[in-house]
Parts: sequence; structure tokens; C-alpha cells
Amino acid sequence: MLEKVDAQREWHVVGRGITDEDGRLRNLMNSSDTLVPGVYRLAFDTATYFDLRQVSTFYPVVVVTFSVVEGETHYHVPLLLSPFGYTTYRGS
Repeated sequence: MLEKVDAQREWHVVGRGITDEDGRLRNLMNSSDTLVPGVYRLAFDTATYFDLRQVSTFYPVVVVTFSVVEGETHYHVPLLLSPFGYTTYRGS
């Protein structure tokens, strides 16, 4: 789930999706929607992923908060995941 914070610091859902077989999310937002500058957060439902594989996890949800700046049109936010750890970065 992708959310954006407003001026009152309330979060609003702006996109949802499910990763494909390659672990990519190609349909997070409608193709006509664009990201406007601001603060966003991605919430990854990792519990479902691990439950389907019958693996216990320490992190049932991973939340990544990031800033969108003027002039940037593409954001790639990889999440590298294991049952007891994760890392993320701004991809190209």
C-alpha cells in the first residue's frame, strides 16, 4: 500500500498492489496518476508472503517512508527481505 501524508499529518491511500512472480509491483497506481512532491510511505505485508511459504517472520509489516521531490518522475524502492531482517534503498 502506498500512502501520502497531508498538511495535517494524516495519511491517505494513493495506491495498492500485489507483487508479481519476480517480486515486482507494476500496478501500484493508475497509469494516469502521478506522484506529487511530498512524503509517502510504502507498507509491505510481509506476513502474508511468509505465511504462504510456511515461514515464521519477525517483521509482519515493513514500512518505508520516503520523500518525492519536484522533477523526479520514477521511483524504484527495492525491499530485500529475509524472515528476520530487511533492507531497502533508492534504486535506479
